[in-house]
Amino acid sequence: LEEWDRTNESISELNALLDDPDTDLELKSLAIEDLETVKAALPTISENMKQTLVPRHPFAALPCLLEIRPGAGGDEAGLFAFELLRMYTAFCSRRGFRSNVIKLEVGDGPAEDRLSEAVMEVEADGAYEMLRTESGVHRVQRVPATETKGRTHTSAVSVMVLPSFPETGGGMDNALNFDDPSSDYYVDPQEVRSEKMRAGGAGGQHVNKTESAIRLTHMPTGIVVSMQDSRSQHANRKKAWQILRARLAEARQEAREQEVVELRRGVLGGVARMGRGDKIRTYNYGQNRCTDHRSGITIHSLNNVLDGGEGLETVMESVRSWLVDQEVAALVADELAKDKEASRP
Repeated sequence: LEEWDRTNESISELNALLDDPDTDLELKSLAIEDLETVKAALPTISENMKQTLVPRHPFAALPCLLEIRPGAGGDEAGLFAFELLRMYTAFCSRRGFRSNVIKLEVGDGPAEDRLSEAVMEVEADGAYEMLRTESGVHRVQRVPATETKGRTHTSAVSVMVLPSFPETGGGMDNALNFDDPSSDYYVDPQEVRSEKMRAGGAGGQHVNKTESAIRLTHMPTGIVVSMQDSRSQHANRKKAWQILRARLAEARQEAREQEVVELRRGVLGGVARMGRGDKIRTYNYGQNRCTDHRSGITIHSLNNVLDGGEGLETVMESVRSWLVDQEVAALVADELAKDKEASRP
C-alpha cells in the first residue's frame, strides 16, 4: 500500500510540474520520461497489492483430485469428457506434475473412449491452487462424427477440483487435519457406512467371484463414493476414503464461502460468485476458439488448449486474476459495510 501511495503521489507531482506554465522545456521533457516510467510500474504494483490483500485459500498448498463427468449431450458429452481428461493429463505432464487416473469408468457400447466418470489425482504441492479455476461446467460446440447434416451440437461436461489430503492427517496444519476431531475437516468413521460389493464391468472371472468393490456412504450428507478399479479391496477402500474426504472438505469450504457471500449480499449488490453448476467455458470447434465466461478471455487456438499447451495456461492465468479481482471487490464491500455501520448514530 505504501508503494502504491508513493507511486500515485509521484504521478500527481509530475502532472503538476507539467501543468505549471513556469516549468522550462528541459524539465518538462524529463518529467514526461519519468511519468511514463512511473505509470508503467503501476500495473505490477497493483497486481502485487492485490495478491498481498487477498487471503490465501486454505487448500492452496495441497495436491488435488479432478473429477470429470459428462452432462447433457449424450455420447458427445462422454467423448468430450475423455478429451478433457487427456487435456489435463497433457497439461500436468508439461508442468512436470505427477498425475494418475485413480478411477475410470467408460460407457457401454462400441465407443471405448466415451467416459462415464474419471477421477484424476495430481500429486504436486500447490496443484489445487493451479487447477481450482477448472471447477464448473465446460461446454463443447461441434459437429459430431455421426451427424450427417452438418449440424452443430452442444454438449456439457462437469469438472470438480477437490483438495487431496495425505493418507494420515499427521504433520498437517491442525485446521486441515482430518484425524483431529476439532478440525473442520474431521470425518468421523462412525458416520460412514462401508459396503463390499462385486465389481461390475470388464474383469473376467475375478469380477464375478470376489467382492473387491467398495462403497462408502457419509450418512449425515448422503455423499456416496464407490470404487472398483483395483482387484484389491484394500486399495479400493483407500482410494474411496481419499475421494470421500476430498468431497466433504470441498463441500464444507463451499458452505463457508457461501455464508460469506450471503453476509455481503445487499452491499454493492453483492459480489459475483460462480459455483460448480455454472457454465464457465465454451470450446467451439467451428470457430477454433476457447472462451472463458468468467474472465472473458478468448483464445483462437483450440487445439493448443486441448493439448494442454500455453493456450490453456493463459486461460487459467486469466481466471486466477479474475478470482483475485473478485476477492478484492469483496474486501471493498466489507470495508464499505463497516464504514456504513460505523456512521450510524
